Amino acid sequence: MLYRSTRNDKKNNYSAAEVILQGLAPDGGLFTPVEIPQFKQWESLLELSYSRRAAALMQPYLDSFSEKEINAFCTAAYDSGRFGHPSVAPLRRITKNLFFLELWHGPTCAFKDMALQILPHLVRGAAAKNRDTAQRLILTATSGDTGKAALEGFRDIPGTRIVVFFPVDGVSEIQKMQMITQEGSNVHVIAIRGNFDAAQGGVKEIFADGELTAELAARGYRLSSANSINWGRLVPQIAYYFSAYLDLVREREIRAGEPVDFVVPTGNFGNILAGFYARQMGLPLRKLICASNENNVLTDFINTGCYDRNRTFHCTISPSMDILVSSNLERLLFELCGRDPQKVKGWMEQLNKTGRYRIDPQTHKAIKDFFDAGYATEEETYTAISRTYREHNYLIDPHTAVARAVYDKIYGDAGSEVKTVIVSTASPFKFNASVALAVLGRDRVAGHSEFELLELLSKATGAAVPPGLSGLESRAVRHPMVIRREQMKETLLGLLP
Repeated sequence: MLYRSTRNDKKNNYSAAEVILQGLAPDGGLFTPVEIPQFKQWESLLELSYSRRAAALMQPYLDSFSEKEINAFCTAAYDSGRFGHPSVAPLRRITKNLFFLELWHGPTCAFKDMALQILPHLVRGAAAKNRDTAQRLILTATSGDTGKAALEGFRDIPGTRIVVFFPVDGVSEIQKMQMITQEGSNVHVIAIRGNFDAAQGGVKEIFADGELTAELAARGYRLSSANSINWGRLVPQIAYYFSAYLDLVREREIRAGEPVDFVVPTGNFGNILAGFYARQMGLPLRKLICASNENNVLTDFINTGCYDRNRTFHCTISPSMDILVSSNLERLLFELCGRDPQKVKGWMEQLNKTGRYRIDPQTHKAIKDFFDAGYATEEETYTAISRTYREHNYLIDPHTAVARAVYDKIYGDAGSEVKTVIVSTASPFKFNASVALAVLGRDRVAGHSEFELLELLSKATGAAVPPGLSGLESRAVRHPMVIRREQMKETLLGLLP
């Protein structure tokens, strides 16, 4: 399997090992497979464990590695006891046709663990394949969950160093504490004054800075990324769409070949894009429903064909979705515009210059043929948390609640006639202030910190606090640095020997 950039028509082909190590293409585009493999034997995975399913589905994309190596990577990621559920990504049925896919049983209680527990193994394996002895510098911007998951995945991994930038006021208190208390001899966490787009934009500038890259190389470092712009991060996410479908078949909720829908809360578009690739590989997905919070740039784009980031930025109770520049959307545009890099490059240049672009009618129709979209207000998000607990005794976090609210808006009280899976992206305890307020009411939560609310919510509902969040408030702060965006490059150089 070879890869190319979304912005390059010179057909420079790269191996899987090369794209995992580079993260971002040299021209600023994103790596995409030259062709999407068809996986026709997916029913043969029906009785296999999650790790074996993932290995089989990733192998066609990662042929730089042997089958034995991919199996070893998946075993280390998913069978090492770091996931708190034997199924790794279990399905929870709440009505006849509605299910939640729980992707938050990993060590950081968020769906990012599904990819970031395996990415360090892919990076080390790719470096060995390329006989690259330089120390790998993993550079990441986060809206909350990617940062902690990447830190946990790469901590103390030989030959790597990881630097995470996050918006100082754009994450929950628990997310912040998870990051700034992170242990590990090779980890650095830096807060940015500004929002996630500022942090992400700064990281992209670092990758595009040839002089800085040369300076890092002189010190023995090569840049790579743990964000979803890295193909090695995106590929593992394809597996859980297949796995959810296989579980529906195994539990006789559907027949093999019967179409299903997925509702996906997303900001940077990586999570839902993995569902698109699963469909292109042959999984019977009817619709992918893109659920946004009040930063509804993706909703407007899917519905109108115009992407416009020139709007008010909202800090919401679903902070991991507080994003106005959805980087992974570029891959979808490339796939659906006839794989024309000049079109994609033109749209991205317009976005950088004016903050907006409009795609052609044919590409917009191709998107509308498969994607639907909606958004939820803060009030609707709280209502979805409350309603889901009241009617089904089931706790969901605010990001998952955005998806539930969008599902309800599209289908109403009767729900969809098609089996639908809501992708649940975080433990409700990770965002317990919002969940407790929705479930317990303002009077019961008044005066309590997020950390006190962990125990209060647990006692009131009978749900257990995940081990990764218990005792978080008493851990030592190891990474107190706060900087401006324009200080990112100099700060990065100052951290490295």
